[in-house]
Amino acid sequence: MSPPQTGTTSTDAHAASSPHSVTTIERGSFCLARCTCGWRGPARRSRDRARTDAEQHLSTSDEAPVSRNP
Repeated sequence: MSPPQTGTTSTDAHAASSPHSVTTIERGSFCLARCTCGWRGPARRSRDRARTDAEQHLSTSDEAPVSRNP
């Protein structure tokens, strides 16, 4: 079994103004997004959907307090 592969989602627009840094992580056939604030997206079979989850998190994190998934 190979270790999880990590990719990054572009956060350049948020890097200077937000404490959030989002990455995508692959585990087997699933991909999920994670943020430095502790937020975690659901596991997805689609990398594109995981990236969309990350973008939605970044866009809503500026508007409301950050909630953490269990």
